[in-house]
Amino acid sequence: MNVNPNFRAVNVTHWSLSAVPPSIPVDVRGDIYRGRRDSRPEGRPPDEPEESGWPVVTLYGVGLGPGAADLVTLRGKRVIEAADVVYTPGRLSRAVAAEHVSESTLGDLDFPMTRDPDRLREAWREAADAVAPRAREGDAAFVTLGDPNVYSTFGHLRRTLDAFHPDVTVETVPGVSAMTAFTSALGVEVEAGAGLALREADGGRSPTGPDRLILFKVTDAPATHEGLVEDGYDVVYGRRLFMEAGETVVTEDPTDVADRDYYTVAYAERPSADDTPATAAFESEANGAVDDEGPSTEN
Repeated sequence: MNVNPNFRAVNVTHWSLSAVPPSIPVDVRGDIYRGRRDSRPEGRPPDEPEESGWPVVTLYGVGLGPGAADLVTLRGKRVIEAADVVYTPGRLSRAVAAEHVSESTLGDLDFPMTRDPDRLREAWREAADAVAPRAREGDAAFVTLGDPNVYSTFGHLRRTLDAFHPDVTVETVPGVSAMTAFTSALGVEVEAGAGLALREADGGRSPTGPDRLILFKVTDAPATHEGLVEDGYDVVYGRRLFMEAGETVVTEDPTDVADRDYYTVAYAERPSADDTPATAAFESEANGAVDDEGPSTEN
């Protein structure tokens, strides 16, 4: 597993106020501790910023959740409200961020809709070159739907910054991912101890694996459905779950979500999967008691 030494999680490793030398002004905003950046030397942040006395230049990657403005975490909200600029990679993430910060705070980054690796690398280099100076000047954040470290575009920006702007440290604030929010929207309970795999199903693919699968990017539901059913899965689909843009759909019929939509997920489970929890017996006992007593005649 590759662990980036220039990567941090907010409130896991950060400056404490007691560690900041009194000569460095500090602006306390929620969980963010920021010192003046204009006196900071160029180059990679020191390994021990607390001892060196130099503030860390930081970009905050913030997960906005599945798309509803009120599903942004309290910490995520505090971070973007404290930021001097909040970069958004697309229309949907911008709409969510705009519910929490002013339009004047938002910054747009242009990412082309292409699979050309050279064009994508060029776009990410341009994005990093735009973001890094703002992170040196003040608090900068980059927001993304879901979680910034789960199937997110944010990883590309982090790697590019590390390569070309190593003085910028990245900290992330986790967000509610659609791959976990689906359980509430679809009425699915994943029991403790149950095996569960996460797969991508773009272009009609039907990946298989354990008895339970979460599939995302289901852009050709009928084709994906056919393969899953052949392999013994029951499938339910959710589109734009907890999103304020577009229509939310929950269905077992793949034709209801046949048109291409990037924000479609599926939950597939084999009927043979049996992880009956101990408390399931209560339901059977309660139903048995009602049957024995018969219907109530009380008003």
